[in-house]
Amino acid sequence: MDIRSLRYFIDVAQMGSFADVARKHDVDPSTVSRMIAALEAEIGVRLLQRTTRSHSLTEAGDQYLLRIEPLIEELELAAVQASAAKEEPQGLLRITASVAFGQECIVPLLKDFSIKYPKIEIELLLSDDNINLVENKIDLAVRLGPTMDNDLIVSKLMDTKYRVVASEVYVANNPRLLSPRDLNEHSCVLFTYPAFRSSWTFRNSGKEIEEVLVNGKFYFSNALALREAVRQGMGPGLLANWLTDEDIKQNKLVDIFPEYDVTATSFDTGAWLLYPSRSYLSKKVRVMIDFLKSRSDSLVN
Repeated sequence: MDIRSLRYFIDVAQMGSFADVARKHDVDPSTVSRMIAALEAEIGVRLLQRTTRSHSLTEAGDQYLLRIEPLIEELELAAVQASAAKEEPQGLLRITASVAFGQECIVPLLKDFSIKYPKIEIELLLSDDNINLVENKIDLAVRLGPTMDNDLIVSKLMDTKYRVVASEVYVANNPRLLSPRDLNEHSCVLFTYPAFRSSWTFRNSGKEIEEVLVNGKFYFSNALALREAVRQGMGPGLLANWLTDEDIKQNKLVDIFPEYDVTATSFDTGAWLLYPSRSYLSKKVRVMIDFLKSRSDSLVN
């Protein structure tokens, strides 16, 4: 059975005109008519009821269309995917991420990505708002937080943890922080988000959980600004490991409670890759997803 005859039949049923279908496929109308007639002869059923001025689907044609249309679309999609698999990925790739994660974790990787995939252009939209991917034609998003419950496709990039950190100067010149509850005696540097600005939750090695109230006089909506305030000795702050681990290694910051897990929301948090739910994921998106996952270990120093 010729796949072209099935496609012509579907198009005639949808477009309502042999001439329009012929123009779409750049063939003569007689070719379209002849191939559909051959299809009817092969299956032994009349699919179209023809008159001198119009045509319509027969009952059998209507049922046949319902069966074959999704199959032909899948076959055509498979052909596109197979063809794309051997082509070099290219085109504009639009990515969104939070300001801090984008600057700290994505931007440093873009040069290597570009060397590997020189035909892909990158547009990186950094925003702490959750931009609507479909409305803004975003190909890929990186979101932070607990497990994502979303109508988009979600894939974990990496686990994240939080640490209470302070500068060495602050630690040396302020009351000692021996246990989490000692934070009550300190003015902390805080996020503006409600979950972060009033209490932090600690879990010790015995899985015992303690909620500690925190307070402060400096509030920031951006993680990079908050980290800089902590570096300047303005107080202890709660920051993600991908923002603090390198500073801890370089003695710019001190991990105050390394024996504790700590969070403001959930102990199980991560960085998540989100992309619109589509039947066909373009190769440029797929290679970026694979590239980010291959470098995820380097994102946490």
